[in-house]
Amino acid sequence: MLQLVNIFAGYGGGDVLKGVDLEVERGSLSCIVGPNGAGKSTVLRVISGLLKPRRGTITFNGRSIVGMSAPHILKLGIAQIPQEHSLFPNMSVRENMELGGLLLQDRNRIESRLRQIEERFPIVKERAKEQARSLSGGQQRQVEIARALMLNPVLVLVDEPSMSLDPKTLAQVFEAIVQMHDSGTTVLLVEQNVRAGLSIATYGVVMESGMVRMRGPAQTVREDPEMGHLFFGGTLSGT
Repeated sequence: MLQLVNIFAGYGGGDVLKGVDLEVERGSLSCIVGPNGAGKSTVLRVISGLLKPRRGTITFNGRSIVGMSAPHILKLGIAQIPQEHSLFPNMSVRENMELGGLLLQDRNRIESRLRQIEERFPIVKERAKEQARSLSGGQQRQVEIARALMLNPVLVLVDEPSMSLDPKTLAQVFEAIVQMHDSGTTVLLVEQNVRAGLSIATYGVVMESGMVRMRGPAQTVREDPEMGHLFFGGTLSGT
């Protein structure tokens, strides 16, 4: 579905990504892990059109998306849930959900899609009239995941969903991500919590210093001895 080849990208003239190659298969839940500064979130930014790569190609369903605007890429079916909370705090949960479906440009379609999502994410219906700011951090994240589905995207990019969450809330948020994947949505997840991220993923990618160092089935990556070198010894051995 998605392929990145030899991607170089960064900020202010310096490259954060240094030749990244990545493939995301349709129907997968792929998780990118790695230490701080590895370039994980930058990968999502170049895919979603928020950052233009300096070199390399990105194809989505066989079509190049390099240079496309973020709204255009969203229309193609790639949605992103950012690391920072993105709900409008003074608007109700329902209003936030409706904004997520604006591109549908049809009130009936928005209502229909909202009803479908409410069946999978009860919090959207239960807290519909409450202002988003009244929700806990984990509840906001669940609504953000639900809102990302309003346009029925084929690929959802999720950036560090566990940030600042306690273990109980983390479990609820990850359950929502699995639910999204089980509904047929392809997911590319960036996660600092290595064990949690790889435990729900079907495919794992390890990044370090702007490059992909390891990839494969999530369980295989999680159990690889080299992971100990990266996360407990500083770097992957041999690098």
